[in-house]
Amino acid sequence: MNSGGLTGGIYKPLAEEQVALIHDQALRLLEEVGMTYENGQDDMLDLVSKAGAKVDTNAQRIFFPRQLITEMVRQAPAEVTLFSRDGKNDLILGKDRVYAGTGGTTVNVLEMESNQVRPSKLEDIYNIARITQELQHIHFFQNCCAPQDVPIEHYDLNIAFAAMSGTTKHVMFGCNFDEGLRSTFQMAARIAGGESALRARPFFSISSCMIISPLKFCTQSTKNVRTAAELEVPTTITSAPMSGSTSPMTMAGTLLQTHAEELAGITVHQLYRSGAPVLYGGLPAMADMTSMGYRGGAVECGIMQAAIHQLSRYIDVPNYASSGLSDAKIPDAQAGWEKAFTTGLAVMGGCNYIHHAAGMLESMACVAYEQYVIDDEIIGQACKILEGIPTDEEHLGFEAIRAAGPGGNYLVSQHTFDHLRTEYFQGNGVSDKGNRDQWVKSGELSARDRAIGIVRGILDRPEEPKIDPEIEKDIRRDFKVFL
Repeated sequence: MNSGGLTGGIYKPLAEEQVALIHDQALRLLEEVGMTYENGQDDMLDLVSKAGAKVDTNAQRIFFPRQLITEMVRQAPAEVTLFSRDGKNDLILGKDRVYAGTGGTTVNVLEMESNQVRPSKLEDIYNIARITQELQHIHFFQNCCAPQDVPIEHYDLNIAFAAMSGTTKHVMFGCNFDEGLRSTFQMAARIAGGESALRARPFFSISSCMIISPLKFCTQSTKNVRTAAELEVPTTITSAPMSGSTSPMTMAGTLLQTHAEELAGITVHQLYRSGAPVLYGGLPAMADMTSMGYRGGAVECGIMQAAIHQLSRYIDVPNYASSGLSDAKIPDAQAGWEKAFTTGLAVMGGCNYIHHAAGMLESMACVAYEQYVIDDEIIGQACKILEGIPTDEEHLGFEAIRAAGPGGNYLVSQHTFDHLRTEYFQGNGVSDKGNRDQWVKSGELSARDRAIGIVRGILDRPEEPKIDPEIEKDIRRDFKVFL
C-alpha cells in the first residue's frame, strides 16, 4: 500500500508565538530591506510597481508593502494536487499531509558494486524512474540527474520525456528555460489527450529556483515562474540559503530570511496569475564553515525543515521540502543515520512534498541506484510513525486475549492472521530479518548488496510502455528526443 498522504505535524520545533514573530519580521524585512534582482526583469518590475511595491531602479531594490504581500499570499491555493497519470499516486498537498520522493539534480552517478562515480546520462533518469515506479514508499519522481549527454538547450523536454517513459507517478523537474517548459507542456498535452486535459490534471510540475539567497530574484527562473503561471503548471518558489554563507549563522535568522524570500516569490507568482498552483519551497541548509561546502546531512537541516513547514502552514500554502541529503559518499551507515534523522523529522513535521528523500549522496553531488531501494525503506518506516497506534475494539484484541486465556498463545489465533501483514512495517526486502545462519547461507550480504539485487531485478524485468507507442512515435517525430 502506498504510504503517502498520512498526516504529520506531530513535531513542531517552533512555538506558535515564534512562528508569528518570524512571519511579522519577514514582512518588516521586505518593507524595510526589500529584494534585489538580476538584470533583464523589466516586466516583473513593472508588474510589482503597478501592484503597489516601491521599485528603486538605481539601487536595484524592490520594497514590498506588507498589505500587498498579505493580499497576494492569501490568493495562493491552500491545497494543490499533483496528479499521477494512472490516478493511483495523486499527491493532495496541503495541511500536514506527507509525501516523499526523489530529487536532484546531480552530475554524477555512483556505479553499483563499486565506489566509483561517472557522469550522469539521460538513460539514468529513465532507469531511476523505472526503479521509482516499483517502490511503494517513493511517492513521486523528481528529476535526479543532469544528463551530460544532452545539449542543455534540450534538457527540459528530454528530462520530462525520459521520466514519463519510466514512471506514471507525478514528475517534477527543475526547468532551465521558459521555452523548454512550453515545449514540455506541448509534449505532455499529447500524452494527456489535449491541453485542456493536462490543465485539468497536471501530471508534471516544475521546481523553480526563483530566489538567489540572500534576497535576490533570478531572471531566468522568474521567467519560468511566469510561464508556469500562464500554463497553470504547478511550480515551487525555491530558495535554498546556507546558514553562515548565504543566510545568518543562526537557525532562526536563516528561517527569517527564507520566509521573507518565499513571501516575495509567492507574491510575484500570484501577481502573474491569481490562484495559480504554487508550493512554498523554503530549503534552508548549513554551510560547513571549515570548507564552505554544503552540509545536507546535518540534523539541523531536518529541524529547520520542520520549522519551515510550520511557517508555510501559517500562511496556508503547501510546502516543498527536503530531506535525505546525506554527506556520505557511499550507501553506508552514515548515509543511514543522516537520512533517517532528516527524513524522520521532515515527515513528523508534516512537510507536504519532501524531495531529495531518495537516492541522494555526497550532499547532492551524486545518486546511487541502490540507494533508492534503501531510502524507500527509510521513508516507509518514517511514514509508519504517522499511523500511530489504533485502539479500536479490533486492535485492542480483548476477545483474542479472552480466547487465548492465561498461559495460552496466539500462534494460530485468527486475530494474528488478520493483522499479521498490516500491523507492523513489512519493508521491501532490503533489511535482513533472519538469524545469522540464514544470513551466512544467503551469502553474508550487506544491505547495499541486497539493494543492488532488487535494482537488478527491476531493471531486468520486461517493461510495459508508459507512453502509448503511437503517441511516442509522434513525439519523436516532432520533438528532439535523445533517449
